[in-house]
Amino acid sequence: MPSAIKDMRNINSFDMYKITAMVNSVPSIDFYAPSHEVARRLIGATLLIDGVGGRIVETEAYDHEDPASHSFSGPTKRNAVMFGPPARAYVYRSYGIHWCLNFVCSEEGHGAGVLIRALEPASGVAVMRQRRGLANGRLLCAGPGRVCQALAVTEEHNGMRIDAPPFQLVSSAQPVAVVTGPRIGISKAMDVPWRFGLAGSPFVSRPFR
Repeated sequence: MPSAIKDMRNINSFDMYKITAMVNSVPSIDFYAPSHEVARRLIGATLLIDGVGGRIVETEAYDHEDPASHSFSGPTKRNAVMFGPPARAYVYRSYGIHWCLNFVCSEEGHGAGVLIRALEPASGVAVMRQRRGLANGRLLCAGPGRVCQALAVTEEHNGMRIDAPPFQLVSSAQPVAVVTGPRIGISKAMDVPWRFGLAGSPFVSRPFR
């Protein structure tokens, strides 16, 4: 069993994590760190794309040693960005329907990333509602496909730096309570607790149990 996955099986289900506030604050989140650490630290950060977005309330971590990861079998044309420099956007289409946004992490050539699963809408909410054709604010960005539709993320964003426009990532100035659990919609490594969420948030895609 991969050592990173073994280590995470003993993770506490509730933790407090403080992230230093910084505008366009990718430097305050070490994207060279393991994906499960980056996924945790992204909770509470604000993600905007062309000024539209909100607070990150749910993420999932994936690693090349993880059989549920796109990178598990090595580089391909589809997942090449995962093996590139960290702090880049990796965008893929899920089941031929929805775009999914990930942030690449760990050193170049490693093959790891963090899936952005849900946001709490905060900026450009009217634009999100128009894009989604939905008035319910709780459901605007509750799920990776919904996030990408609300923020207009497509394959054009694949490989872009997330520390430069149109992306803006601003870390939380306050400690945030993080809950963990198994990831959603996978058929391998289903018991690995690499899904992270903002404790008590009604904007996550599915409740943590």
